[in-house]
Amino acid sequence: MLEGKKIVLGVCGSIAAYKTATLVRLLVKAGAQVQVVMTPDATNFITPLTLSTLSKRPVYANYFEPKTGEWNNHVELGLWADAMIIAPASANTMAKMANGLVDNLLTAVYLSAKCPVYFAPAMDLDMWKHDTTQQNIAGLQGFGNVMIPPGSGELASGLHGEGRMAEPEDIITFLADDIKKKLPLTDQKILVTAGPTYEAIDPVRFIGNHSSGKMGFALADELASLGADVTLIAGPTAQISKYHSIKRIDVVSAADMLTQCLEHFTDANACVMCAAVADYTPAHVSAQKIKKHDDGLNIQLKKTTDILKTLGQQKRANQVLVGFALETQNEEQYAIDKLQKKNLDLIVLNSLNDEGAGFKNDTNKVTLIDRSLNKTTYDLKNKTEVAHDICVKLTQLLKK
Repeated sequence: MLEGKKIVLGVCGSIAAYKTATLVRLLVKAGAQVQVVMTPDATNFITPLTLSTLSKRPVYANYFEPKTGEWNNHVELGLWADAMIIAPASANTMAKMANGLVDNLLTAVYLSAKCPVYFAPAMDLDMWKHDTTQQNIAGLQGFGNVMIPPGSGELASGLHGEGRMAEPEDIITFLADDIKKKLPLTDQKILVTAGPTYEAIDPVRFIGNHSSGKMGFALADELASLGADVTLIAGPTAQISKYHSIKRIDVVSAADMLTQCLEHFTDANACVMCAAVADYTPAHVSAQKIKKHDDGLNIQLKKTTDILKTLGQQKRANQVLVGFALETQNEEQYAIDKLQKKNLDLIVLNSLNDEGAGFKNDTNKVTLIDRSLNKTTYDLKNKTEVAHDICVKLTQLLKK
């Protein structure tokens, strides 16, 4: 859930600031981009150099850089972030945040942030229990900020009780869980197929197609970013998923893909069949390389099992099945025929007659047609943007 996220980490003046070194390392390890912003007092507890080294970005603690005179733009930082975490959040900084006081860069970024804001309090027991602290916390939560609860234990003063900043590992878990539960496809299991299939002629040669897998992988990535539990069945392709959470199963032939689809379809809430599966496969596969003959070579082909039709026949009423139609003529009618004959809920039509669409390109131009024959046509877009458009429609279908 943190992979690819842009996170501003605010660090306040507290002995707990030493934990931020581990927190930055864990955020980076989770795939996040981390921009550290410190209060001036925080630099007395942990050096900006340490956090800059771990985050691989310069650390900001002032409105202006003393040596260069450059302005650290708090508005841009607030707009850049997908999430802001203030850890440790001192009683002093929480009081400023709750009352809109801006006397340092960190509080200025906080007031400029358009993203979710999390804060992890850290202070001594009596400070934590004080009525004004509890009032400020309630105010911050009332503004929509999310508190990462402190732990109990030995405090810097020697007292025992609440006030310890949550451990970095617990903060990571809290963030991931909170982000995921707010996403539209959380708890949805979605099966995606991508790429071509290769049908063996002999140990060297095969029948295949020009599918690169780009569209299917873009869809899997977009679905994962929306919180879905994604299983990706991929034919031979050089594509790599952005998200480690995606369960990837590599296959070669149409028969291999059929086996995996049948195994995983039952548990899926939705299936997006984006793979370019071969319609025919050699009737006989030579165990040895076929030698060249002057009089040519005839290969007898047999039809492969229609995976999409098979899944459509097995589909439950609450499952959503999405197919693709790549056509060269009578595009819309062929797509509608496929939609109806194979019991689909949505078909994605693209035409090789549209410049920039089809295999291998980074762009695509699609028309979405649902089972009520509602049609939406989109302009030529990057495949990542096309994946977003398809997933918006898929999300709507899953909520019906």
